[in-house]
Amino acid sequence: MGLRLRRSRNAALFAICGIVLAVAATVTARTALSQRRVFIEPNAKYDGRFTFVRLRYRVLTRPGWEYDYPAMERNFMTILKDLSTVHPHVRESNIHDMDDPELSRYPIAYLSEPGYWYPNESEAAGLRTWIEKGGFLIVDDFLLGQWVNFEHSMKLVLPKARIVPLTIQHPIFNAFFKITTLDGMSHPDNARAKAEYLGIYENNDPTRRLLVIINYNNDIGDYMEWSGQGWYPINFSNDAYKLATNYIVYGLTH
Repeated sequence: MGLRLRRSRNAALFAICGIVLAVAATVTARTALSQRRVFIEPNAKYDGRFTFVRLRYRVLTRPGWEYDYPAMERNFMTILKDLSTVHPHVRESNIHDMDDPELSRYPIAYLSEPGYWYPNESEAAGLRTWIEKGGFLIVDDFLLGQWVNFEHSMKLVLPKARIVPLTIQHPIFNAFFKITTLDGMSHPDNARAKAEYLGIYENNDPTRRLLVIINYNNDIGDYMEWSGQGWYPINFSNDAYKLATNYIVYGLTH
């Protein structure tokens, strides 16, 4: 689709460091950390521009889908706007149920905390239809034993899917930034939970399109939400932005 991207990698890397420190001063998280009450903003009016989409799901045991909202979206879209020609909505983002017909307007969606995700039949069917029609799913923020529930729920969506590890050679890790190693990051809640990156391919064929990218033992959303606040090492925030940017560029071009 002729997406033009600025390929000045060195300049982009310097830009990230500066923007990460500055953007936190302009974005205030509305999440009440003690009670996890979130003010849900109106969805952006559809106009063809890239809109960050977060998936909502039923919560049975604890909150989850809304973690890092909306500060993560605002920070990330600011970075994406400044480093690329994607031209996203920066001050607005969307929340959609998995069986919402409006989801079909958007090519990429983000799923947070899938360790506590229990899709019903309608949600599983809706997400399956969206993926099979070309949607690209980013899964983030879960660790260790939460894998069991995620895998079970993912198989409700794509029963025949094989979840496989990705290597640094996969094109997604060179879609915008050239990422040279997948080592180094861990989940912010547990430093022993070393990040792994897995995927699901169309028809389980590694020569075809990647349908789902899975950040296991990682939480790039949290690193982006709190970038510039001094909570985490700056290199972790930078790596989170680089991964997230690559995911968006890959999803828009495949």
